[in-house]
Amino acid sequence: MVCFFNLQAHSTTSTCTGDYRVLVMKMKHLYFSLLALPLCLWASFSPAADFNVGPGQTYLAIGDVPWESLNPSDSVYIHWRSEPYREKWVIGRSGSEGAPLVIRGVQGPNGELPIITGENATTRTALDYTNEVRGLIKVGSSNIPVNTTPAYIVIENLDLRSARPPYSFFNDHGQQESYSNNAAALYVEKAQHLIIRNCIIQDSGNGIFIGAFDGETRDILIEKNSIFGNGIENSYYQHNTYSAAIDITYQYNYMGALRTNAGGNNLKDRSAGLVVRYNWIENGNRQLDLVDAEDSDTLVNHPAYRKTYVYGNVLLEEDGEGNSQMVHYGGDSGDESIYRKGTLYFYNNTLISNRLGNTTMLRLSSNDEFADVFNNIVHVSAAGSRLALVADSGQLRIRNNWLKTGYILSHDLFTGVFVDDNSSIVADDPNFADPAARNFHLGEMSGAKDSGAHLDPDIMLMHPPVYQYVSPAAGESRPADGSLDIGAFEYVSLLTGDVDGSGDIGLADVILSLQVAAGLFPGQVESSADIGGDQRIGLEEALYGLVEVAGSSAQVQNR
Repeated sequence: MVCFFNLQAHSTTSTCTGDYRVLVMKMKHLYFSLLALPLCLWASFSPAADFNVGPGQTYLAIGDVPWESLNPSDSVYIHWRSEPYREKWVIGRSGSEGAPLVIRGVQGPNGELPIITGENATTRTALDYTNEVRGLIKVGSSNIPVNTTPAYIVIENLDLRSARPPYSFFNDHGQQESYSNNAAALYVEKAQHLIIRNCIIQDSGNGIFIGAFDGETRDILIEKNSIFGNGIENSYYQHNTYSAAIDITYQYNYMGALRTNAGGNNLKDRSAGLVVRYNWIENGNRQLDLVDAEDSDTLVNHPAYRKTYVYGNVLLEEDGEGNSQMVHYGGDSGDESIYRKGTLYFYNNTLISNRLGNTTMLRLSSNDEFADVFNNIVHVSAAGSRLALVADSGQLRIRNNWLKTGYILSHDLFTGVFVDDNSSIVADDPNFADPAARNFHLGEMSGAKDSGAHLDPDIMLMHPPVYQYVSPAAGESRPADGSLDIGAFEYVSLLTGDVDGSGDIGLADVILSLQVAAGLFPGQVESSADIGGDQRIGLEEALYGLVEVAGSSAQVQNR
């Protein structure tokens, strides 16, 4: 909104012979004009406010924060304490571009995130919002604050948990209610330009739920989170994450197993413009369930609905976990007219199945779904004949993958189209660095080294695999030596202890190692320069670097 005020018209200049009553009327007019000014201008001039919550802080409880009146650039700091915060609330206010509204946990002495639990949680009574049974933290759709689409929000460094039956809470009227089965630790009814970062999300119906709100929800980034232990026993309808938006990216997340006997998927999505990259996604009914936007014509008709990018991920399937299909693309509503019917670009992923029985890499929902599958490692612990590439339908093209000897096209009667240029490597062992320790970086003898297909120009422009996952829930630059490897990790021969990848060992490597050990997340580190092959950087690397700086000779270790 742009406001214009003609202050000259409200001049207070007068003379002794002027009409006093006219002067008073002009003053009143000016006064009320200035009262209206905050509605459109004061917010942009108001200084940022910090709201510190926790022991010894200005606010002892999260509910003491005036959530209904926060402004752009405001930050709410929730400090760790030994006891969980038992509180819930709605975020209905917005930041602005370059001045986001930030809700940030402040870590404890050992890097602990502040815990916010839905069990017996209370709600700030000054708030008034709907669907309280659906979430611990809700974003969007409220009466107080005034209903808008919250935008430019950052939520980070929080441990969110226990929004599910049989837990109960006290709503904004002080009345006790129980959570619904589809409650979420983080329930986004509508939002734009939302970042969810470095959170632990667990023990809820859905870990994260993001609703399309018929296209209002857009530009969502979910990164560096640990999401696990969600779902409802004996139900297929709740998941670690369940999302529908325009332009949503998952990156650098650890997504672990669901709750025991929960039948949901790990990552279920109905979005337009979905990117899933550089994550570790483990177990679930399926690791990825990428289906139709059954509740939004806006999403179905959006151009980005027809292109989905999945790359640089580790997908892990343990024996006895749900469906034998690891990835599903297309739709599940039964209305094939709104299925994705586009292209799934699936590349540079590492898929590991430890099932004793059959494993199917991919299900395509109809013969109108197309998957371009290249540069992936697909390995099963069972005999190669237990590995099938696709279920019973769809259009599948494969090239430059690593596949286990004996693999088959399908365990079903395949009615679709299959294109294979015979460029894939077929072998018994991909020669990982340490598979028993779940280190799926390439070993020195791996045939996947330098065997990847060249990327198409549009992928090189928009979605090149230039990073890779680092445990736990982080990322690093993917080394580039001119020849792309197959799989989620690039082989590189590094000097042990060269944590910053500079080519030598110095004090910078020691400092980086200490920062990682302290949980400061300094940015890019080369996990392959670790001591002992565990792909973790910390005190051991710092001590090694100090010895090397002091004059010991460095040893070269191939990874």
